[in-house]
Amino acid sequence: MTLDDLKVFVMVCEARNLSAVAREMNCSQSAVSQHVRRLEKETGLSLMERQPRGVVPTAAGRILQRAASDGLTALGEGLRTLEELRTGRGGGVVIATGATTIRHLMGAAIEEYSRCFPDVGLEFHTERSSHRCIDALRSGAVDLAWVTVSADAQGVELRPVISLEWVLAVHPDDPLAAESALGAEDLARTRLIRPPAGTSSGRQVEDVLGPGGLSSRSTTTRATDWDTALLLAELGLGHALIPAMPGLVSPSGAARLIPVTGIPSLDVGWAARQWSALTPAAQEFAATVTRHVAGG
Repeated sequence: MTLDDLKVFVMVCEARNLSAVAREMNCSQSAVSQHVRRLEKETGLSLMERQPRGVVPTAAGRILQRAASDGLTALGEGLRTLEELRTGRGGGVVIATGATTIRHLMGAAIEEYSRCFPDVGLEFHTERSSHRCIDALRSGAVDLAWVTVSADAQGVELRPVISLEWVLAVHPDDPLAAESALGAEDLARTRLIRPPAGTSSGRQVEDVLGPGGLSSRSTTTRATDWDTALLLAELGLGHALIPAMPGLVSPSGAARLIPVTGIPSLDVGWAARQWSALTPAAQEFAATVTRHVAGG
């Protein structure tokens, strides 16, 4: 049994597909299988079960997956600490999130944290979706990820922080600007600028409106982030359905934000590979952001 065997085994358990892991590792599927077979020979138990669309861990495999995942996470954090000792650096925190989150949710917390812990470096990996943030987290590239909380985020620990309601951004000259509130059914009257396809928020909206939306008008406009959607609405190019982030305003005053009911709120918060294995610096950063965002 080798460390590589355990790493590959955990990857297979998470991906549930041998060929997907082989592509990620740039090796053959048989090479991936050899890692699993070595572990099965060592333990004397069947660890993976083949299914029509991939593989799943057996009961024994799930036990090994949990132990190996926890051990690899702790080992990674330990090696990082040793590297900090070797280089003499004070350490740092690496966070995956989107630019919109940094602008609207984290700004004040980042300022406070940097003032209180000037020797701790902050590194931000900006990603376009929660899925990519979680991929960066699983790979060990980041310590923390700010994501949309969803049931399909496997292999990480989630801590919801805040639930965001939805608003519709419309140009002040638009007829809808006179409305004080809208329901999901009213979106049939819009030229909807949708959340990005394939994202957690985009899927949540499609669960309510359907892939084609309620509107009989064109609904092909999509934005890669919330700020872009808001800008498009300010330009009068459509109606942007966006989450009501704390303190959200139209920077130029060129859009009116109307509450929308009938769509489940968007739960957002932190994800970590293993919360107890985070460095004190990372835990303190998460706590600072949580305090500012949740008002606690």
